[in-house]
Amino acid sequence: MRYDLSVVASWIEPGSKVLDLGCGSGDLLHILSVDKDVRGTGIEAEEGKVTRGIEKGLSIVHGDINEEVRDYPDGSFDYVILSQTLQQVFHPAILIREMLRVGRRGIVSFPNFAYYRIRGQLLFRGRAPVSRELPYEWYDTPNIRVITIRDFRRFCRKEGFAIARETAVSTPHHHEKGWVVKFLPNLLATYGMFMLRRRET
Repeated sequence: MRYDLSVVASWIEPGSKVLDLGCGSGDLLHILSVDKDVRGTGIEAEEGKVTRGIEKGLSIVHGDINEEVRDYPDGSFDYVILSQTLQQVFHPAILIREMLRVGRRGIVSFPNFAYYRIRGQLLFRGRAPVSRELPYEWYDTPNIRVITIRDFRRFCRKEGFAIARETAVSTPHHHEKGWVVKFLPNLLATYGMFMLRRRET
């Protein structure tokens, strides 16, 4: 399993109810169900990935995460996960608010656009960055947001999302190995990972 997903899995309490938005073929849900007895549901837009997940015995809905998440009642899940998908979301605040409506906690991860190698491409080459974490050219990328760890913290403060837990990691794209970055994470980490909760009023 991808290193970033293994970190997410370590945050999930055994026996929890989990909704995974943009779950792909359900790798994380499968591990959670086997190792932690999690009752998991996924939402995925690509039909082929949905089919592969269902073949594993997983419960995956084929549809748009922004639309399908609205169908769940308040407090349906313990955790709602949005892993490496935020950069493709048109209305991040609305989606995260929905995550925290249907779930007790929301877990969000994304490629860190402030990673030093990405900065170097802009500074020395003067070109839109292409990396293993952001592998597309500017003209064919599905990513519509460029997010940094520092910007996401600021976004959470502005929108009233409380950060319950935060980790930055450095790992090659879709790789099983990696490490936690504690020193200068906005500069040295390839991915930011946050656990969010509703701010108490």
